[in-house]
Amino acid sequence: MNLFFTNVAYASENVDQFIMKVNGTIINPLIILLFALALVFFIYGVVEFISNQDNEEKKTTGKSHMIWGLIGITIMMGVFMIMKMLMNTFNIKGIDVEKGTVDLPPAN
Repeated sequence: MNLFFTNVAYASENVDQFIMKVNGTIINPLIILLFALALVFFIYGVVEFISNQDNEEKKTTGKSHMIWGLIGITIMMGVFMIMKMLMNTFNIKGIDVEKGTVDLPPAN
């Protein structure tokens, strides 16, 4: 019995598989859905802006939709780029953001 060091419990492969399944079935589709919604919101603003050239109020609403759509797209792409930059900076290997897979080293 060693009193100076605590025992460490390592996660089993079942937990890793569960996290990969949650990532693949919930998180990745949710990210794609949010990106698609931002794109649809932007396109809706463009259509609203172009189709209502004579009505200044509707044009302003269309501009607002375009701006918020671009903000949403920018945030989604920014988060993705920050993640990639951090992974490259700290030389993190085994994480594939596009596929949603993580290869963890075996526990010692």
